[in-house]
Amino acid sequence: MQDIYEGNAFEDGKDTRGWIVGNFLPNWTGLHKTKDVEIKWSHHPAGWKRGEWVTNETRTTIGILISGSCNCLFREKVITLSKQGDYVMWGPGVDHNWEAITDCLFLTVRWPSISEIQEEPATTTTWPV
Repeated sequence: MQDIYEGNAFEDGKDTRGWIVGNFLPNWTGLHKTKDVEIKWSHHPAGWKRGEWVTNETRTTIGILISGSCNCLFREKVITLSKQGDYVMWGPGVDHNWEAITDCLFLTVRWPSISEIQEEPATTTTWPV
């Protein structure tokens, strides 16, 4: 069946920094490749930080905490996500960054999807798996 796919987000996203749906995914076709949305499933160990601020963002994003706790950093405020289901959403043009307070599992959804992957440097470790 072409319209059904099953897999594991950790395994499928291991070579794409956790991204499992999006227009920028190299060598992916079918349901995973879409211009409509980008989806990322990620684990971040305690103390892990994004290396640089994201600026000039053109998409809308929602980040949902599955487990653990993290700080979502914005120029105007810090939002701490600490219980399962906590989320934060922001629109285009909002500069942001984040850091894991404890080991955390996080789901990110962005829309629309762009055609090229953007780098996400880390300051404390290599990309966690």
